[in-house]
Amino acid sequence: MIRNRIRRRGTVAAVASVVSLASLASLAFLTPAVADGAAHASVSASASAAREDGLCLPRPSGPHSIGRDTLHLVDASRRDMWVPSSGARELMVSVFYPARHGGDGVGDSAPYLGVEEAELLLKGQKLDQAIAGEQVAGVDTNARPAARPAKGRHPLVVLSPGFTLHRATLTGLAEELASRGYVVAVVDHAYESFGTEFPGKGKARGEGGALHMRTCVACAKVENAPNGDAGEKRMMAKAARNRAADISFVVDELMSGRSRTDDGRHPDYRDLIDPRKIGAAGHSIGGNAAATAMGTDDRIRAAANLDGTFFAPVPATATDRPVLMLGTRSGHTPTAEDASWPREWQRLHGWKRWLTVADSGHLTFTDMPVLGSQLGMTDPSAPLSGKRSGEITADYVTAFFDQHLRSRNTALFDGPSEENPEIAFHSPSPSPS
Repeated sequence: MIRNRIRRRGTVAAVASVVSLASLASLAFLTPAVADGAAHASVSASASAAREDGLCLPRPSGPHSIGRDTLHLVDASRRDMWVPSSGARELMVSVFYPARHGGDGVGDSAPYLGVEEAELLLKGQKLDQAIAGEQVAGVDTNARPAARPAKGRHPLVVLSPGFTLHRATLTGLAEELASRGYVVAVVDHAYESFGTEFPGKGKARGEGGALHMRTCVACAKVENAPNGDAGEKRMMAKAARNRAADISFVVDELMSGRSRTDDGRHPDYRDLIDPRKIGAAGHSIGGNAAATAMGTDDRIRAAANLDGTFFAPVPATATDRPVLMLGTRSGHTPTAEDASWPREWQRLHGWKRWLTVADSGHLTFTDMPVLGSQLGMTDPSAPLSGKRSGEITADYVTAFFDQHLRSRNTALFDGPSEENPEIAFHSPSPSPS
C-alpha cells in the first residue's frame, strides 16, 4: 500500500497527501472512526437516512441551465505511459456547457458516475462497508444530457482530478462554472483512478462496444518506483507532464469538430468555445498538470492549482501568466513541509495569489465533503462544513477565471475579508541566501 511505504521512508507529508489518497487521515470526506463498530453503525444509520431523500449536488448559482456530454478521446500520437501494451493514450471526458432553458435533453439529469465506478471509489477510500455504491452513483446532478447549448461563445476551462479520483468528484465545480457561462471539460486520465469505465478495445462510445473498467495501474507503479522517495517524486512529475499533454489534446479535440459523444452525436464545440479564453485547473496532481499545461500550450491563459504539490515545476514559458494556488492551511502555508509551493511562488512573476483555507482537508476542493455532510460524515481534523467547502471552491475558482479570461475584476483577491474568514493570504519573501 502506498501509504505504508511512504511512512516507512519518511517522505514529507505533502507527498503523502497527494500520492496516498487512500489514507483516512488525509480525506476531508471521511470519518476516521469508520472502522470502529459503533462509528460504523452510526455512519450506516446516517447513510440509510440520507438514502431516503438521495444525495444531491448543490444547485449552481449562475443564470444558465447546464448540458453535459460524455466523450471518449484517443490520442493516436502517444502511447499510454502506464500500460504501453494498451496502445494509444485514451481519455474519458465530461463536457459541461451553458444550455438553453427548457425541457430538451435526454432524461432528467446526467448520471453522476456508474455503480461499479462508485463501488471502486468507495473501496479505495475504505468506505465500501459503510456506503452503497448505488447511493453514490445515484447522486442527483444539475446537468441534462444532450441539452441544446446556449447561444454564443464561452470561455473553456479544462479540469483534471486528483490522483486515484474519478472525474465525477469535480462535478460540483464544473456545474458551477457552466452555470456562470463556461464550457468545462473534466478529464479522466486512463489507469489513474480507482476505476473508470472505458469502451472496449477498438470501439468508441456510441458504437455498441462493451464497457470495461480501467483501474489504478499508476498506483502500483508509483508505489514500486525505483530509488525510493526520489523515484516516486520523479514519476509523479512525469505523470503531471503526461496529464498536461492530455489537457492540450482535449483542447485540440474540442476545437477540431471531430468529437463524438457516448450516444453517437457529433457536437461541434467550435461554435461554443472562444479560443482566446482558455484556462485549466485541477485538484492535487491535476493542479500541477494544469499549471504545467499552461507552459506547454500557449492557448491556456490561466491556471489554478487546488492543493497540489508541484512535482513538475511550472515551465519558464508560463511564469508570467496568472496562477491561483488554493490549498489547505495544514499542508500549504509557507512553513509547511511541501517546499514546492514556496519554490514556485518565487518563480512566478505574473499575477499570482497564494490562499489557504482554515479547517480544510485535501479533498475540501472536491464534491466529497459536500456529499459527506449529507451523510453526517465528518473528519475532526478538517471540520470545515461541506457547504462552505463547496462555496469557497466555486467562488474563488470562478472569480479567478472571470478576472483573467473575462476581464471581470473582483474584490475576492484584494485581501482577507469578513465575508470569507476562512481564507488567509500568503506572500512569502525570498529566503535569505
